[in-house]
Amino acid sequence: MTSPEPGSILLFGGRSEIGMAMATRMAAGRPVVLAARRSTDLADQVAALKAAGAADVACVEFDADDTDSHPALVEELVARGPVEAAIVAFGILGDAARAETDVAHALDIARVDYLAQVSILTLLANGLREQGSGTIVAFSSIAGQRVRRANYVYGSTKAGLDGFASGLADALHGSGVRVLLVRSGFVIGQMTKELMDSGVDPAPMSRTADQVAEAVVRAYDRGKEVVWVPWAIRPTAFVFRLLPRSIWRRMPR
Repeated sequence: MTSPEPGSILLFGGRSEIGMAMATRMAAGRPVVLAARRSTDLADQVAALKAAGAADVACVEFDADDTDSHPALVEELVARGPVEAAIVAFGILGDAARAETDVAHALDIARVDYLAQVSILTLLANGLREQGSGTIVAFSSIAGQRVRRANYVYGSTKAGLDGFASGLADALHGSGVRVLLVRSGFVIGQMTKELMDSGVDPAPMSRTADQVAEAVVRAYDRGKEVVWVPWAIRPTAFVFRLLPRSIWRRMPR
């Protein structure tokens, strides 16, 4: 009797450092699909996945802003064969100061970090529910546990996404589909490089993208539904909720 065909790994955000670090850890013997803008310019990512033992690597065009294109894309990817895991790792940090006064920039952050996430997560949930199996990995942040004045536009999208993904996980209970919700602290990587270059120091308990990916894959393998990275930020988030607002509004990023 032949073994079941290995499920594919879908990465929405094919240039994401965390997403790629996860995909390379999960790729051995499995087909991987990278969904990203400029999908013909992912040679380094493809090489890394093949070196990690991926059975095949495909690149498809994906524009988070173009939500009208999402249904056909997700339908096509799910129809290719069983999906083991869909990693939803796209997003932007944006310029916090600019977003306070520039409506267009604030809406850009909201569209990519919340609206587009809702679109992709809902479509994946529909496809995997029909499949009867699979895991969706969604990335929240400690920034969404209590939104800070210093980056409230970005933080508000993470607060919304956290609530949406938590509710989605409950809605999928018993369907065979799992949502793994990642709540991470400050991540040192390309997304935060410009911020650090401007003089902002990494927050306490910061982790690199590779360290976050390692923790998430470990939680994935253990069948977890929520993972805090690092684990110590969970009690920190609880303490944050208890701080008086007069103190909270002066908290740094």
